[in-house]
This record gives sequence, structure tokens and C-alpha cells, in this order.
Amino acid sequence: MIQDIYPSRLDNSYRKYTLTDSDCLIRFDSDGKLLIAVSDGVLSFTTGKGADASKAVYLFSVDDKRYFMTADTAVSGADGFAYRTLRELRDLCRGKELLAAFTAYHLWKWYSDNRFCGKCGGGLAFHETERAMKCPGCGNVIYPRINPAVIVGVIKGDSILITRYRKGYAHNALVAGFTEIGETLEQTVEREVMEETGVKVKNIRYYKSQPWGMAQDILVGFYCEADGDGEIHMDANELKYAEWVKREDVELQPSDLSLTNEMMSVFKNAKI
Repeated sequence: MIQDIYPSRLDNSYRKYTLTDSDCLIRFDSDGKLLIAVSDGVLSFTTGKGADASKAVYLFSVDDKRYFMTADTAVSGADGFAYRTLRELRDLCRGKELLAAFTAYHLWKWYSDNRFCGKCGGGLAFHETERAMKCPGCGNVIYPRINPAVIVGVIKGDSILITRYRKGYAHNALVAGFTEIGETLEQTVEREVMEETGVKVKNIRYYKSQPWGMAQDILVGFYCEADGDGEIHMDANELKYAEWVKREDVELQPSDLSLTNEMMSVFKNAKI
């Protein structure tokens, strides 16, 4: 999956570093596209050389490489670089640089959505000692937002419930959805499967989790069994396909980045 970069390691600890010429500088345009170059599936960012360090904010490190972000799009000497969406990069690249891109986007989206205080309306400033924004006027502190969501592998005998979204990602997927206020993750599993497919479930058990910066998510994977005959009543507003598919007929996604694809692969290969 996208976070599997061992032996490399992402260090998201907050540090008050200043941008240097050798640091990676991830540039975003107003739509959240990243300025990158891709060669043979390897992604490259611009560096801090010639950049205005006062407009850069430290994000994280991967091994001994430091990553900063800026929304300043004035770039010189960026031959071979172009602005691309995360969805484009997902199909073009692999490895630790792609995880860096997804994680940087998560933070960019949070920073861009939190420029003003929700209490008093004043402009926010970077917190002095932690990853947060602080209002100089009323002291309100805002931390990065992480949206919990579930991925659900619903099993009935030797089949799994495969879906395809009405909009967006075009390949096979599993039932998925965001956790609502006041419910547990297990209750989210029950509700989302029922809402999208009309199937009741039982024996819900945790599998694995995954950060997914594209939607500022933490994805939590569960397997469960259909409770009853498993008759499908698909929500056509959310899905364009929902069917029980035999192990040997499961068609995987074209990349191995997602928790969804790993869970489908685990079932397809009879590891669950």
C-alpha cells in the first residue's frame, strides 16, 4: 500500500526548520495540483534553491530528506516540471515520494481551509511549538483534520461484495463511507453497507488501516459476513455497480496502493 515504504520511514514530528537549498519544496497551485517531474515512475519535487524561505512551511521528513510546502507558484528553472493532480500521480508513480505527495496534499488542504478563525473571524498564524494554527486575537487553536472512513469487505460464502462508484474512481472497489457523529466504526460498517447495498451484516472484524491524504482520511478496513440471503438493493445515486463476485473472478485495481485493493486481493487469494 502507499504507506509501505520500509526501510524508509516518514517522520511527521513537528519541527521549526528553515528551508535550505537542498530541501524538497512541494509547490501547489490554487486547485491543489503539485508541481512535479516524473521519470520512469520516479517522482521529483523542486528544491529550496532560489525560493523565498519565509513563504515555506516545514511538513515532515522521509529518512534524512526534509519536505517543505509553499503556495508561491513563482518558479524559475523548473524545466520538465508540470502541475499534476494526485489522481494523475497515483497512476504514474510508486514509492516514498508518492506517499510524500499524498501527505503534503493532506496538509496543504488543511492549511488552505484554515486561514481564518472560526470563533472571531481573525486571520490565523502558525503555532510556535506544534502543528497547529493559532488565532492571535482570541487564542483559538486549530489542529489538522483527519476524517475517519471505513472500507468493508462483505463476504457471502465464496463471494465478496464488489462495487463501483457512480462518480470518480472507475475501477472495482468495496463498500466505503465516512463515520458520522455519534457512531462507532462498527456502526459505520453496518450503516454504509445497508445504505449502499441493502445488505445486513454480522461478525464485523478489523483488518488494517491506511492514511489516505487525497481525502484527508484515515481508512479503516473491516471484513464481515452477510446476515441473511444477501439480496442487493443498490443505491444508484452512490454506485453504478454492486454484485457478489466469486474469488476467482475478482478483478483487482491497476495499482497496489490502496487498502481497498489489498483487501480484495486477500479475499481473491483465499487468505481470509
